[in-house]
Amino acid sequence: MSRSAGNQRFLKRTLLIAVPVMIQNLITNFVALIDNIMVGRVGTEEMSGVAIVNQLLFVFNITIFGVISGAGIFCAQFFGKADHTGVRHTFRFKFISAMLVTVLGILLFVLAGDPLIRLYLHETEEGLDLEATFGFAKEYLAVMLIGLIPFSLEQVYAGTLREGGIALPPMVAGIIAVLVNTICNALLIFGIGPFPVMGVRGAAIATVLARCIQCAIVVIWTHLHREKLPFIQGAYRSLHIPKELRNRIFIKGLLPLTANECLWSAGVAMLAQCYSVRGLDVVAGLNISNTVVNLFNVLYIAFGSGVSVVIGQLLGANDLAGAKKAAPRLIWCAAGICVVVGGIMACFAGIFPMAYNTTDAVRQLATQFILVSAVIMPIHGLLHAMYFTLRAGGKTIITFLFDCGFSWGVTVPVAFVLSHYTAMPIIGVYACAQGVELVKVIIGWVLIHKGVWLSNIVTENAQ
Repeated sequence: MSRSAGNQRFLKRTLLIAVPVMIQNLITNFVALIDNIMVGRVGTEEMSGVAIVNQLLFVFNITIFGVISGAGIFCAQFFGKADHTGVRHTFRFKFISAMLVTVLGILLFVLAGDPLIRLYLHETEEGLDLEATFGFAKEYLAVMLIGLIPFSLEQVYAGTLREGGIALPPMVAGIIAVLVNTICNALLIFGIGPFPVMGVRGAAIATVLARCIQCAIVVIWTHLHREKLPFIQGAYRSLHIPKELRNRIFIKGLLPLTANECLWSAGVAMLAQCYSVRGLDVVAGLNISNTVVNLFNVLYIAFGSGVSVVIGQLLGANDLAGAKKAAPRLIWCAAGICVVVGGIMACFAGIFPMAYNTTDAVRQLATQFILVSAVIMPIHGLLHAMYFTLRAGGKTIITFLFDCGFSWGVTVPVAFVLSHYTAMPIIGVYACAQGVELVKVIIGWVLIHKGVWLSNIVTENAQ
């Protein structure tokens, strides 16, 4: 097979997974942008309160992702090996772990939600009301906690389906959910028709309702297709998981990946807290920027998911040579996507903030944050594809050091020092904190080139 044909084959397999995920995430983030604008039309304090809670919930969401991914690297390789019993065991592991983490997460937010929210509240020259922002944040969080269980359960099912190369049902469920979320947001935030004006509480209710519907669709679809998905047959007949596999998933997958995702997302939250010391207007500007940037990020994030599944299945089928050829080609493809997408995002940087009912200072900050993110996007695309390649081979200790180790060892200290101890403008602080990740690209490329990630972990497990 020629190199060109090989490239096309790997790219096609990746896109078969990535495109449905891309469409779902694109619609989800576009609706999140609309939702954010809706809340932003109510006022800056409301928007900032919701942004703070979502930053905290982001840590929970990514932790759940880490828990599921810990078993997911085994799951993808079991699918590649056509071992449905192995898939069933990893599914059970995901379910039990995700539910335990969800219960702990709810307890944490109930007991420590107030002090966590106040970490982000600092005075600003714009004279925004900190106590009003705190109240809106508490109101929003109280409702959002209800949606954590259906969110986690949907992630367990959808993640397993994608690892088996089935990405369409989660995409359809996601599309339906975001449509429900959008309609309910409009009705409940502004009180259209017979519905009362509920503001941030209405936004939270709409999100929880959408999550419940999304979860129901994915779960019901999976159980209605038992012949196509043998792993789900008898999945709940018992919760038994072979001890050897359980220990291997825990040590090689769940423990390092969950710790990585939890600490990495906590690092992202800490970065936001560092930026927030420059005032509540910075929190508002970052909220607008992050919502817009996430809309464009879905392309390389979804592509990374495809890379993970393709590389994982090649490794599970013991095609190490194929995996070694595919990885660098797919990584550079991710970078190319990000160059184009980043350029498009830069062109629209000044347009999105104009839709918000906020101050000119907040709009200007948001535009500048978006421009910096557009320039940095190719770096993030490379890193994302590298991370998922390393993870697909079960090199979770390496990914731990590569991802959250670098975040807490380099990125967070840079942001903390510059934001607290210098007079550098916040945009400069943000650019420096993002730009240092270029070092990570160099480290990642060395690891990929050396092939340290080439490993069939399910065959190792069977021995």
